[in-house]
Amino acid sequence: MNLTTSSRRPFMLTGAAALGAIALALGGATAASAHVGATTDTNEAGSYTVVSVSVPHGCDVSPTTKVALKIPAGINAVTPTRNAFYTVEKVMEALDTPLTDSHGNEVTERVAEVVYTATTPLPADQRDVFELSLQLPEDAAGEVLYFPTVQTCAEGESAWVQIPADGQDPHELELPAPSFEVVAASADGHSGHASGSAAADNADEAASGSQTPLVITSLIVGAAGLVAGVIALIRGRKQA
Repeated sequence: MNLTTSSRRPFMLTGAAALGAIALALGGATAASAHVGATTDTNEAGSYTVVSVSVPHGCDVSPTTKVALKIPAGINAVTPTRNAFYTVEKVMEALDTPLTDSHGNEVTERVAEVVYTATTPLPADQRDVFELSLQLPEDAAGEVLYFPTVQTCAEGESAWVQIPADGQDPHELELPAPSFEVVAASADGHSGHASGSAAADNADEAASGSQTPLVITSLIVGAAGLVAGVIALIRGRKQA
């Protein structure tokens, strides 16, 4: 039995919508695979910087309720940025050997961890960024600083705490700790910029790098579906 133009049009429009849905599903599935990552506005040894730790998704489909960030040894003072959806707490620990800061004050403890606890849980399909203002160690040039992060959700947790062994490919890790490499201070005093983690893709790199092929495919499929729908609509009007 032959289908008339009017009967074909709903099928074509439905097909276009289905193609668009498939494209969105592909993009969403890729986004969920992104790692928790760290970026900085400068990564020069001894410089003051803001470390941004990005949490791109929940624990599978469960919303995030708490994010605990461990601070690397050698960093003593940390100022966390406020976030309207969380309370924030600095967990302190005693230093083995007291230090004297640049103002001549004795320092006997350091910030070991910063904990953000959600007052409104972060939906699993949304992302958030947690910012920490701090000074990078002056003797850390060439080192990778790790910020092990435990993401607690309404159901379950994701412990982004894995650190690669010597010679290990960091991309082999399932839950790598957010990190970035510290570089030597520039001679002119201008700060360098860190693009992300030396041990694993940061959230943006992981999302953009791994998503690029599927995003392109999704756009092509979605566009094809849209064109098919428009053509069907025009033909139906001409033959009506």
